[in-house]
Amino acid sequence: MKRHTATAILALLAGQAHAQDAALQVYGRLNVALESMHRHGAGAGADGSVLRESNYRSVLGFRGSEDLGGGLKLLFQVEGTLSPDTGAGAIAARDTRIGLAGRWGTLFGGNWPTPYNGATAGLDPFYPTTAGYMSIMGNGSAPSVNNTSDTTSFDRRQQNSLHYWTPVWRGVSLRLAHGFNEETPANGAKPSLDSAALVIEQGPLYATLATERHHEYQGPGLDDWGGKVALAWQFGPESGAVRLAAIAEKLRYETAAGKLERMSYHVSMTRQIGAHGIRFGLARAGDGKGGTGTRLGFIQGGPDSGALHATLGYDYALSRRSSVFAYYTRLRNDGRGAYDFAINGLAPEAGARLSGTALGIRHAF
Repeated sequence: MKRHTATAILALLAGQAHAQDAALQVYGRLNVALESMHRHGAGAGADGSVLRESNYRSVLGFRGSEDLGGGLKLLFQVEGTLSPDTGAGAIAARDTRIGLAGRWGTLFGGNWPTPYNGATAGLDPFYPTTAGYMSIMGNGSAPSVNNTSDTTSFDRRQQNSLHYWTPVWRGVSLRLAHGFNEETPANGAKPSLDSAALVIEQGPLYATLATERHHEYQGPGLDDWGGKVALAWQFGPESGAVRLAAIAEKLRYETAAGKLERMSYHVSMTRQIGAHGIRFGLARAGDGKGGTGTRLGFIQGGPDSGALHATLGYDYALSRRSSVFAYYTRLRNDGRGAYDFAINGLAPEAGARLSGTALGIRHAF
């Protein structure tokens, strides 16, 4: 009798807990590929090849909300890294936040991608794989950083950041973020970040204008700036949709040796025909304008310092949540170019050519 009573109490408590946590969602993404990658350089010993299993930012997360009444909600999310290839992971190393949402908009703090990052990430059909546009756009990938752990990338998830998103009005919204100065570098700088993105989503149209300032990342009194504009249009019904997208970006750094600037461009095309998807992306980095030899991240000053990165891929949907995919990617540096794959890089010498094929599987839950 006591055993049956205990079982009934446990069942009752479990039911109550389930009712209280009905808004909690457990979600994740497993995204892994086999890659055959090649590096071709001009110097002795610069060539190389590797066959490897690569993780494309798999995640495990928990998110939900609590209705506080009067149209006000509390939002929370904890998202961690997950590496199916090695078993490694960290519980809150990715999109993690707590905040409030109401008719006035959404306000939250945590470890979250900047508005500048999020404004165009969805326009790259290979984000976030080895073939992702972060090799060119944004000057590398900073998956979870503060004001001093990565001082060059504009494609970043910012720790210690506060975000405000306006309500969407006729498809138009504004997203703002500030990365607080919580670091004390030895040079006496007080680094901080400000990011903003205006987003327009109206039917088949997507457009954005984004900007970001890094205050004193390169030293006291030195500010870096990024600005980009993007436009995308979807043609046809969802089952046979074609989407074309284009991005133009300018990055400008202030250094003790002077300014370093660079323009870059990205175009993409996706075509969905039932379960079949065709993907294409092309990014071009112009020469860095500044002192020859000055280098920040992938960007280097002087002539012949650009790069071209092209990728062609195919997806097949096994279900609404699972798919297999393949792609071929090629990154060609100019004679003095120093670009690399932003994820799972090959550490090439200047002027190197990188290429590779991948065969992968993806599942979302």
